[in-house]
Order: sequence, then C-alpha cells, then structure tokens
Amino acid sequence: MKEDILHNLTIINNRIKNACEQSGRNIDEVKLLLATKTVSAERIKVALKHGQILIAENKVQELKEKYDDLKDLPHDNHFIGHLQSNKIKDILKYDVTCVQSLDRLELAEKLHQRLLAENKTMNVLIQVNTSNEESKFGVDPNEAVELTRKISHYSTLKIKGLMTIGLFSAETEKVRACFKILKNLQQEIIHEHIPNVEMKELSMGMSGDLETAIEEGATIVRVGTAVFGARIYPDSYYWNEGKTNKKA
Repeated sequence: MKEDILHNLTIINNRIKNACEQSGRNIDEVKLLLATKTVSAERIKVALKHGQILIAENKVQELKEKYDDLKDLPHDNHFIGHLQSNKIKDILKYDVTCVQSLDRLELAEKLHQRLLAENKTMNVLIQVNTSNEESKFGVDPNEAVELTRKISHYSTLKIKGLMTIGLFSAETEKVRACFKILKNLQQEIIHEHIPNVEMKELSMGMSGDLETAIEEGATIVRVGTAVFGARIYPDSYYWNEGKTNKKA
C-alpha cells in the first residue's frame, strides 16, 4: 500500500511539474490537494508522512470518522463537497481550514453567524458551476461576481478565490472551456476591487485533466483516484446530493 501511494504521488507531482514547465509557470504556484473521499486514515497518513499537507473531504461524516486518527499530523483540511447548513458546526469542530464550496448567500450568512459566535474566521472559495450541468452545485457564472460582492460583507469569511468541478468529459477542449470561464471570472472580480476579497486561488482540475487546468491558471488541483486508486462509488455519490444526475 505504502509503495503504491508513494509511487503514484511521484507520478502526479511529475505531471504537475511538467505541466507548469509547458505552461511557463513556476511550480510553486500550484498546490496538490489530495481528495480523500472513501480513503482510510491509514492510507492518508502515508501521504501526510511523506510531504503532503493539503487534503479535502466531500462529506462531513468522513471528516468525523478520520479526525482523531489524523489530528496529530500537520495538515490543512479543506471541504469540497456540498455543505448543508446543519453541518456548519461540524465543519468548525473538525478544524476545516477552507470551505471551497460556498455557492449561496444563505449558507454564507449562517456560516458567518456561527463563526461570529465562536470568534473565528474561515477561508472560503466561491464554487461556480462552469459546466452548466443540473447535476452540479455552484453559482451560475453570470451571478458569481454579484454573489462574491455580497459575501464580501461578512467579516468572518475570507474569500481567497474560486472553485469549479468542471465537465466530466474526455474532450479536452470542452473541459478547457470550463476552466477558462473560471479564469475570466477571477480577472473580472480582480478588476472590481471588492474589499475583503482576494482572488489568488483557482481550484480546478482533477486526476484526468490537471494539465489542462494548470495551462488555464489553476493554483490548486484536486487529485484522488490517481494517488489512492479507484473508488467504489461513482462521482455522482460525491457531487450530487439532492440534484438530478443529468449530463450536458
């Protein structure tokens, strides 16, 4: 198990390095986030003990289950799944450092109120549905700037950038179009000079399309299966909580 994970990490890090070189980017601009959905704490520990520090869960239940086993190892834990309002207290309890999936004002308001009560702040990314799929969460690209402006008024929420899942497709140019939308939104928001907003992070790209994402400006690529192996559940299990599973 250990050898396989370390071997896969070497391959992924080399892919990131090569993609940065091909794009004329500094490798320090791109962070590898390990998507640890359904991955056991023991397997995650292998990665954390060998230089990886950024992991992310899609479901609050998995945060709970792995917390005690991982809490003594230095790492940052992001949340990348659809966050329900009644799970906010758990996000804070289990030391999530960034919610990448903030996509609606109601959630921002409730998260802000909870953070105020606990005298905390939280890094967040605004999730954008760049593929226009009904099966995916995220704000419509046409509403992303306005949502960012509204959320910026909440002092406890530190907006650091944008996130998208992108299209699940083998057609590179269709996937690239999603990433271009996110990059263009980033630039538009930067030009708006909205107080309390940074646009330094673009979280986009996964195991199958990280090179394309890096070419289009990704600063965080989310990789799970290419490091930890195939999962027993389909993607819809993680990204599709309460929505119809339609594909574009």
